[in-house]
Amino acid sequence: MATTTQKDYYATLGVKKTATAEEIRKAFRKAARKYHPDVNPGDKKAEEKFKEISEANDILSDEKKRKIYDQLGFYSDQIDPAQAEAYARQQASGGRPPVDFGGFDFSGFGGGAQTSAGSGWGSFKDIFSGIFSGAQQQQPRGPQPGTDLEYQATVDFWSAIRGGQARLQIHRQETCPTCHGQAHAGGPMPCPECNGTGRVTQMGGRMKFNIPCPRCNGTGRTTHACSTCHGEGLVHRTESVEFRIKPGTRDGQRIRLQGKGNGGLNGGAAGDLFVIVRTGSHPVFTRMGDDIHVTVPISVPEASLGAKVDVPTIDGRAQLKIPPGTQSGQKLRMRERGVQSASHPGQRGDQIVTVEVAVPHLHDERSREIMRELAKLNPQDPRAKLFEKL
Repeated sequence: MATTTQKDYYATLGVKKTATAEEIRKAFRKAARKYHPDVNPGDKKAEEKFKEISEANDILSDEKKRKIYDQLGFYSDQIDPAQAEAYARQQASGGRPPVDFGGFDFSGFGGGAQTSAGSGWGSFKDIFSGIFSGAQQQQPRGPQPGTDLEYQATVDFWSAIRGGQARLQIHRQETCPTCHGQAHAGGPMPCPECNGTGRVTQMGGRMKFNIPCPRCNGTGRTTHACSTCHGEGLVHRTESVEFRIKPGTRDGQRIRLQGKGNGGLNGGAAGDLFVIVRTGSHPVFTRMGDDIHVTVPISVPEASLGAKVDVPTIDGRAQLKIPPGTQSGQKLRMRERGVQSASHPGQRGDQIVTVEVAVPHLHDERSREIMRELAKLNPQDPRAKLFEKL
């Protein structure tokens, strides 16, 4: 009796059977990043795992396929939703199948879903899945779009602010230049499995089924695998990609390069490449969004009396007005002295200056006398308010 191994696609993606389409999509993206062949070159186990999660996503992300899988516990392209629903109703009621599966009449076989000891009959589901197990795996496919890629690129502090060009070395799957993603080469020839008839006989216990040939998918014709890509339709390439950094690009910003992802199959479009930008640091400036932060020391007279002092900005030197009585740690804003916005052209952030009052070291008695005289003229206790709060 031909049977097929029942696969738990929900367990493969690590989601519940009640998972939403968005939860399934996120679970697949997370698993794909972990097991993608580009991330694990030469790792056969990771490659097999990637195939499993791709198969699970193909079924569960399609509403019709998922419905059939939920009703039957397996999926075949040769089953339409009406047949699956009818069979599910039959299983629930215990009666004979109300629809004709493949032209075979299951009447007289205990409803087709019963299994008796010593009879040699499997369940209707086992027989049904056995019929389609081979055809399901080799169904002809239409255009298959390529998958997206995601890489990180580190750019220096000034390139992120002023913009420029950057290069990135990536590994990608490219559509085979020999077969153009068709995975085969040369003209079709009679299928050796079915001798060109497109049909083969499969046994299910004592029952004989005439089913589409799993090798040629019922076409009666087959082809030779492409010698360049070995029947995969894709070849692996290492490529240097150049991309543009906009002025004001922020740390963590994603840049999309259309068509630079993995190649498609059977005429499908290539995926996209997403570059996550990581910006470098600077010894003087600290960037927070589009604002620039800098710490500037000032003298005691400048803090007490007020002054105009030169401060560094990303555009060069600029003057900052220090108000009289400025305290150490006080922040002063220089409007539109920050970074040009990458998302809102024409807008700029601010520069935030943190003032640090530099206390002088007094090396002569005259200076100390002046400081004592100053203290007498301004008998202030800077800790008074602190004790008032106790």
